[in-house]
Amino acid sequence: MAEGFNRVMLLGNLGSDPELRFTQGGQAVLNLRLATTESYLDKDKVRRERTDWHNVVVWGKRGEALAKILGKGSSLFIEGSLRTSSYDDRDGNKRYKTEVIANNVILAGRGRGAPAGDDMGPPADFSGPPARGGGGGGGDYGDFSGGGGGGSGGGSRGGGGYGGSRGGGGGGGGGTNRGGGGGGGGAGRPAPDPGPPPDDFGGYDGGDDIPF
Repeated sequence: MAEGFNRVMLLGNLGSDPELRFTQGGQAVLNLRLATTESYLDKDKVRRERTDWHNVVVWGKRGEALAKILGKGSSLFIEGSLRTSSYDDRDGNKRYKTEVIANNVILAGRGRGAPAGDDMGPPADFSGPPARGGGGGGGDYGDFSGGGGGGSGGGSRGGGGYGGSRGGGGGGGGGTNRGGGGGGGGAGRPAPDPGPPPDDFGGYDGGDDIPF
């Protein structure tokens, strides 16, 4: 028999203050009445709202802690599982009830005693650390000596470019504020572009018409 899956996720507001009680063994049980409201379009394309009520149970120390900060109107995100149990009423009839056993409770809005405009703070930042600077920039075309290249940590001085007749030293690992060692010297200044060849093909411009 395949293993089943029982998971509930709710986002709503408390319709009343939480009710904290204790079992005969002294374990805390917190009962919540959570309202979730969803909108939908009826057959006449009119948008309407539907509110459902959920019985949520939070056990143990977590329930005790939440009882101190939650109140009517608190906005909660709840993750848990459905649990159906039975009991006998005063007339001896068997009754069934379905509850959400909360495994995770997140306060998404105002708690008890918080002002109406209470700011819950910015969301968590999941971005990585800022990137460090890259290597140094190239030098001018006719430099007699090649400049030093920026290190791996991002040097503050520019690196060598074309035209160095003397080779620079090998580049070391730079820190966050100091540049790395020099890079290799470049060759002589490149010759100027001779330009396109004369048109000997009856108007064909010599370009490659094959797309890449």
